Amino acid sequence: MIKLGDHLLQSRLIAGTGKYADFSLMRECHQAAGTQMVTLAMRRVDLSGVPGAGVLDFIDREQILVLPNTAGCYTAEDAITTAHLARELLGTRLLKLEVIGDERTLFPDIEGTLEAARVLVKDGFWVLPYTLDDPITCKRLEDIGCVAVMPLAAPIGSGLGIRNPTNLRLIREAVSIPVIVDAGLGTASDAAIAMELGMDAVLLNTAIAGARDPVRMAEAFKHAVLAGRAAYEAGRIPRRLHASASSPLDGIADF
Repeated sequence: MIKLGDHLLQSRLIAGTGKYADFSLMRECHQAAGTQMVTLAMRRVDLSGVPGAGVLDFIDREQILVLPNTAGCYTAEDAITTAHLARELLGTRLLKLEVIGDERTLFPDIEGTLEAARVLVKDGFWVLPYTLDDPITCKRLEDIGCVAVMPLAAPIGSGLGIRNPTNLRLIREAVSIPVIVDAGLGTASDAAIAMELGMDAVLLNTAIAGARDPVRMAEAFKHAVLAGRAAYEAGRIPRRLHASASSPLDGIADF
């Protein structure tokens, strides 16, 4: 299980709520993925929509936690304001913190992220910050009091997979809080690799919503996360330059 704030989750797959053809498909994908937490971009929620037809109406709040995020915020001030709105509307202390620094790459503004994290932790939020795959920044976020760190694997929505596994390993060594790979995964094997590296969970949206068959892809990610975590806990064999016989040669009959 993974602990975030005072919540214990069995599933290590966090899903998104954007880019789906419709909310019914989104709900079906969440069920296929077996997720217990989904992200919700507060600045993109239509609060004036038709009752019963909004995104929140298609999330089973008894089974799935909503993790509001500050996507679309480009300053610490905007992120802090959005966070307080999210807590008021959803009644949760959980928050995925995003302070974007560049509109083209959607890479995070690290200075703004650290600034917002300091304020929000003091305000009682359980902060999960989206950040670069930088061990130093992740350690600083842990020291501030964040309950997890969410380093990117590749640019948001790119589907490039894990570009720098070494940095993710270093982050895993640097912090004691959960490490959740966020952004850039493209297919199920990417999630398995992330889990084999020792990550505590993965967060993904486009890889499912943009797949040719989103429901089947959601199920594939579910199994990949389980397999990757099991492989990490089991411990892989050492890599060798030369072959090593599967069966011992001692005692073999000489014909």
